[in-house]
Amino acid sequence: MKKLIAILLALVCVFALCACGSSSAPAASEPAKEVLVMGTSADYAPFEFMYPNDKGELVYGGIDVLVAQYIADYTGKELKIENMGFDYLLVSLAKGDFDMVLAAIEETEERLNSADFSDPYYTDYPPMILVRAADKDLYTGKDSFDGKSVGAQTATTKEDIVKNDLTGANLVSIQNVNDLVNQLVNDKIDAVVLDGAVALQFVASNSDLTVASVDLGEAYPYRVAVAKGDPKNLLPGINEAIADMMNNKKVDEFTEAANALEDVWQEVSAD
Repeated sequence: MKKLIAILLALVCVFALCACGSSSAPAASEPAKEVLVMGTSADYAPFEFMYPNDKGELVYGGIDVLVAQYIADYTGKELKIENMGFDYLLVSLAKGDFDMVLAAIEETEERLNSADFSDPYYTDYPPMILVRAADKDLYTGKDSFDGKSVGAQTATTKEDIVKNDLTGANLVSIQNVNDLVNQLVNDKIDAVVLDGAVALQFVASNSDLTVASVDLGEAYPYRVAVAKGDPKNLLPGINEAIADMMNNKKVDEFTEAANALEDVWQEVSAD
């Protein structure tokens, strides 16, 4: 009988200890952040490009990437980046493949048919015409490109400049900007129209290239694009983040950080 009582008391103690151990629930893990997906075309330094990090892995960099990261942090989300050809960005945005587009993109009447745009966050140098340095004296005005092959990235406003402003020029549309510039360097085309900061990046990295002394007019500001009608209600948070970013002069910091990588940004295709 004493043995039976001892066994019963031992069991009571075991159950009591188990009950005490289970009374404290495990600490709740941090809820996963909502993902904010950015679509871009990472062939447009200093705005979006790829470069090797300390481990030799290719990562995204550039002004637009830092702007997108600021927006994600401001709105409490985790940034994810999708890379593709510029001409497919707004189509993929409309399909819901990503939440926003940052790709040195300007608001135009045509683009407003398929997307809505944020407040401006960056205004570039005016568009420029990249030519071979040896040919610079050939180009003194817009009519100098009559009969010349002039490249522009597919589906950009630079195509419109070639078609509408450079009288008699033959437009060559290519999806990837690095491929365009290679065509110029290899004497396959005569010139390339680019946003000013991008043209200057190529001049800085290649002494065989220069900018033609031709005025192409004013620059238009870059904005963040979201799907038409803003179905995810992203624009209010994006615009708040942009306002905060501008007030704190963060874009100047982002530009400096992007330019510091000009020796290591990689030529990559949208693939």
